[in-house]
Amino acid sequence: MTAFAASAEHVELNRRHWDERAAAWHGPLAREHWAAEPCWGLWGTPEAELGMLDAVAGADVVELGCGTAYVSAWLARAGARPFAVDVSKEQLATARAMQAEFGLEFPLLLADAKRLPLEDDRFDVAVSEYGASLWCDPHRWIPEAARVLRPGGRLLFLRRSPLFALCTQVDGPVEAVLRRPQFGLRGVGDDTRMEFTVPHGEMLRLLRSCGFVVEDLIEIQAPDSVPREYEDVPSAWARQWPSEEIWKARLAG
Repeated sequence: MTAFAASAEHVELNRRHWDERAAAWHGPLAREHWAAEPCWGLWGTPEAELGMLDAVAGADVVELGCGTAYVSAWLARAGARPFAVDVSKEQLATARAMQAEFGLEFPLLLADAKRLPLEDDRFDVAVSEYGASLWCDPHRWIPEAARVLRPGGRLLFLRRSPLFALCTQVDGPVEAVLRRPQFGLRGVGDDTRMEFTVPHGEMLRLLRSCGFVVEDLIEIQAPDSVPREYEDVPSAWARQWPSEEIWKARLAG
């Protein structure tokens, strides 16, 4: 994948990417994710190690870029009131099928996380696991998350690490070689999709400019035994360097 600058075209590009992949890729995994105990990211890091669902009981939570909405299902079982948002109608169709199969109901909204048709100060928590956190320009979706959060609300998101973006090849797996400069990094993509990953310093400044206080940054290490391997990021690489990370921030109130 190649480095790119943010552009308006990425919304339709990514929408088409996920509409086309929904049945072939995410569909078969949806049931597995909905049935599983909460575990996060590529390497299935247990909830007990990360605390993403701490203190969500009774909270209004918006999931930004929900895909098949399995995270919202976990939230519902933890006692939260989830509201799931995604830009792909095909992904949401799978989410509705899973709701019917598992007997869980919560709102599903077809919308762009950068332009949410939701009122200000509506939610206690905003969460994204490889949703808006990867597929949307952070300079657009993070201010929107701040807008719909109540004072003191929490923002929790998992994304690819900047190191992964710096070391991934144009056409091949990530390597222990820097492939592109960090300065000016916005993300990587090709003619089918665009993924956004900005460096840590830029992310810190962005969160602060939106009124957030960063409470934690967790760089995830792949375990010795992983649930599956991925072509773009071998687990052997991710045991030495973080391929993904979790940010936890709180809106000043």
